[in-house]
Amino acid sequence: MNTKKTFQNEKINVKIILSALWVAVMFIYVYADIKTLFQPKILEQIISGIVAGMTINQGFLFAAAILMSIPAIMIILSLTLRPNINRWVNIIISFLFIILIIISRFVPGKIWYYYIYYQSIEAIFHFLIIWYAWRWPIQEE
Repeated sequence: MNTKKTFQNEKINVKIILSALWVAVMFIYVYADIKTLFQPKILEQIISGIVAGMTINQGFLFAAAILMSIPAIMIILSLTLRPNINRWVNIIISFLFIILIIISRFVPGKIWYYYIYYQSIEAIFHFLIIWYAWRWPIQEE
């Protein structure tokens, strides 16, 4: 009585994959930002209110809050939006984040290797979001 056993491989809903990728993006953002606090003299810059030539004021912090809340919002939207809207929102938002990653490479000052690593992971996750959203399965009616 030889029965071959194979592991079951369930197909994961695209909404769950997209949501999980947004969770991963958030963790990468948080880890990169926390590691930045360990750079020499960064805490002094933060206390002085000027980091990498940018003034840290209410406008800057509000813009950063909006930018960094987008992945959290996308976790929920990826699970709740209708597929046709969901698909395009994920593609557009991830594309914009990829542009921001590219732009941030041109910020004055030294770019640390760990940050390049984190940005590379972020970009990969955003490309995956675009890829999964683009290839959203079509239901035959």
